[in-house]
Amino acid sequence: MAANLKEVRERISTVNNTQQITKAMKMVSAAKLRKAQQAIQQMRPYADKLNDMLRNILSNLEGESFSSFSKERPVENVCIVVVTSNRGLCGAFNNNVSKAAAQLIEDKYAEQYNSGKLHMLNIGKKGYDYFRKRYPGIHFHTEHLLLFDDLNYETIGLVSQGLMDAFADEKFDKVEVAYGQFKNAAVQYPITLQFLPVEKLEVEEEGDKMKADYIFEPSMEGLLENLVPSILQTQFQKFVLDTHASEHGARMTAMDSATENANELLKELKISYNKARQEAITKEILEIVGGAAALESD
Repeated sequence: MAANLKEVRERISTVNNTQQITKAMKMVSAAKLRKAQQAIQQMRPYADKLNDMLRNILSNLEGESFSSFSKERPVENVCIVVVTSNRGLCGAFNNNVSKAAAQLIEDKYAEQYNSGKLHMLNIGKKGYDYFRKRYPGIHFHTEHLLLFDDLNYETIGLVSQGLMDAFADEKFDKVEVAYGQFKNAAVQYPITLQFLPVEKLEVEEEGDKMKADYIFEPSMEGLLENLVPSILQTQFQKFVLDTHASEHGARMTAMDSATENANELLKELKISYNKARQEAITKEILEIVGGAAALESD
């Protein structure tokens, strides 16, 4: 019985220590989430509006000369950018993003993978660990694996510029991105979308395509040469900031659940401890009463 009491006491102590850690991690993630959430909420409307504007402009140029970043080519070499976190303990967030990217490979790029022409640029260790074990035939690019250690526009811009340069040089014929879209602390969506070439908007009304009447100043070529890379860099920054906020939201939710589970477990352990302690006391009383009765009978 004494051994059982000792075991329960040790478990209670262990759960208490774990609960303190989960509480601290929840508080840290909550503090980081406020800053990350503010950043993505300020960035998203601006980035989405710029992206819609870019697609709309390119959709109305038809056969005219326009940006090389919207040119469709036969898809041979593909690069998938997988944006996950560096650390775990954030529920199923990283796995959901990685599974979305894996589904993209199975559904659209199985041929490129089998022919050894599938590349993957990993931002965050968790995504890299997932695919390194399951898809050894991928050409991995890990030079930006620790991007989340230095999240500023210039650093993120180096990544997006490298992808644009590779696409312009025809090293990649298509670039897709898998990331976590932040909605709130409890909800994050795994998203996959095409980054390059820029997809055009098809706007039709009564069977006839609507063509916007754009006036380019100083010139269409000069404007697009500067506008398109800037918009694409802003769009890529949104992917990273979305994932950053999603990570902290998922971790805060996971640590909150872990803390509540620890509370429930502590209640059960304390009940078990009190029962075992009561049994031990009752047993001792019975032994004392039995010994006293034996002495009286003598």
